[in-house]
Amino acid sequence: MPAAPAHSTLDIQKIRTQFPALQQTVHGKPLIYLDNAATTQKPQAVLDALTHYYQYDNANVHRGVHTLAERATFALEATRRSVQQFIRATDTAEIIFTSGTTASINLVAATYGQTQVQAGDEIIISHMEHHANIVPWQMLCQAKRAVLKVIPINKKGRLMLSTLANLLTSKTKIVAIGYVSNVLGTINPLKEIIQQAHTQGAIVVVDGAQAVPHLPIDVQELDCDFLAFSAHKAYGPTGVGVLYGKKALLEDMPPYQGGGEMTQQVTLSHTTYNDLPYRFEAGTPNIAGIIAWQEALNFIKQVGYKTLMAHENKLLNYAADLLSSLKKIRIIGTAPNKIGVLSFVVEGMHHLDVGMLLDANGIAVRTGHGCAQPLIDLLKIEGIVRASFAIYNTKEEVEQFVTEVTRIVQKKA
Repeated sequence: MPAAPAHSTLDIQKIRTQFPALQQTVHGKPLIYLDNAATTQKPQAVLDALTHYYQYDNANVHRGVHTLAERATFALEATRRSVQQFIRATDTAEIIFTSGTTASINLVAATYGQTQVQAGDEIIISHMEHHANIVPWQMLCQAKRAVLKVIPINKKGRLMLSTLANLLTSKTKIVAIGYVSNVLGTINPLKEIIQQAHTQGAIVVVDGAQAVPHLPIDVQELDCDFLAFSAHKAYGPTGVGVLYGKKALLEDMPPYQGGGEMTQQVTLSHTTYNDLPYRFEAGTPNIAGIIAWQEALNFIKQVGYKTLMAHENKLLNYAADLLSSLKKIRIIGTAPNKIGVLSFVVEGMHHLDVGMLLDANGIAVRTGHGCAQPLIDLLKIEGIVRASFAIYNTKEEVEQFVTEVTRIVQKKA
């Protein structure tokens, strides 16, 4: 058995006490939660912030002058400032609250895409994209009679970046790329992709859903044009997301939805639209979720990305070494630069059966195509079993997980 990750000053048990969901049992076994790429568990501070808003500050934002409305508005805008600083955007006007990554990408496709993409133009994605970064561009291409191109990947799950230069042409308007693959765990060379795309005059839309929980993001250094991500994958509530966009691009985009808050003046014959970012925030947002997300951002900052990345990488390498020693196990995605995502298949077993057997022992993993069906089809498999790690996972949980996988394989044999 490979050596366990070295001990450090990181107090994982103290971190775990902040997450109530981790204290429960499932089927009589202590919960081992390894489905963090789908959604992370929430620290108590986030849960308390949700409750506090509904107990004491429940009011709509940007509309009332009474005390509760002012408290709610102040807290929501405080989160916007925190997000701006978290990803190093230049202005809070570049931070648009949405319901999640999917909504953010659709916003770009339905606004920038509808106005800038014409018949014969080209959009480039990769073969490892999540459905949220495939389907909106397919729909746009169908509506505009544009062409969708795909960056291929190699057997290790890395982009074949040498093909990008040939895919890019003067007709390329958008390159939509995931920073990190939710199935493979591969971290893509984003800065290089952005530089190549900009050389041809294309803008770059980044799906950052799997990156923000694991990697520090600096949108100015990356020079990405848009970045979409979700709160719930980064220890925050569900139903909250962000679209970051360069201010100059956002100012030229038409509104995505009409309604309250996104207007300055409305008559029956004409409407003038609000300033950024409110022009893209029609209706009442997920106020409680946005406010509570600040506590999740604080949690990540307190832990620190350096600590978080080191811990998750140790768990990933430990688990990969243990699993790769088992017969009938094929690991999917072996790129050298990865986050803590470990996908695999068990020879002769359906992925759903493996997932159910693990669940019977209190271990939560993802099974299926991972919302990346073109990738699964390319790999010629029915689906994957995916274990994904977070800061609160432990060496002992990895060992128990591998022990149960070993039992499953041995029973099958």
